[in-house]
Amino acid sequence: MPKPRHIIPAAVDLLPVKRKTVPHAFVLDALSSVSFSTRPMFGCLALYVADKIVLILRDKTNHISDNGVWLATTEEHHASLRQDFPNLRSIGVLGKKVTGWQVLPADAPDFEEAAMRACELVVSRDPRIGKVPGTRRKSTATGKRRVRAEPCADSRYPSCT
Repeated sequence: MPKPRHIIPAAVDLLPVKRKTVPHAFVLDALSSVSFSTRPMFGCLALYVADKIVLILRDKTNHISDNGVWLATTEEHHASLRQDFPNLRSIGVLGKKVTGWQVLPADAPDFEEAAMRACELVVSRDPRIGKVPGTRRKSTATGKRRVRAEPCADSRYPSCT
């Protein structure tokens, strides 16, 4: 006897399909000559070349000043990258004044040109762009780090004596 089929109501076909668009998709085209992968990160799209994260594409409704193309770099490279990209600055959404992440802001007049130049640097494997992500630490079942409690001297609780 064949297995019964699950009947899906026809109305399901009429439901809108929720699809996320790729922000600043022209960047993916510009990187087509190099093998890269993408992963979601911070509600954005992260781009990896080999084991390095190189860029994040961001276009969100909150903290719109940080929308654009984020470059993964280190503080030692900020000055030299600013010579190539005058509008480059640290992102603000992380709450720090200076971060390893630098943004080519989407609202800059030369945004697309700067993003294309950044892609050229990624393709040419410029050592100023890209970081190998650190390994993740395992967390407890609740997702919180355990804190060692100080011993207490309250006689009402047997575990404290």
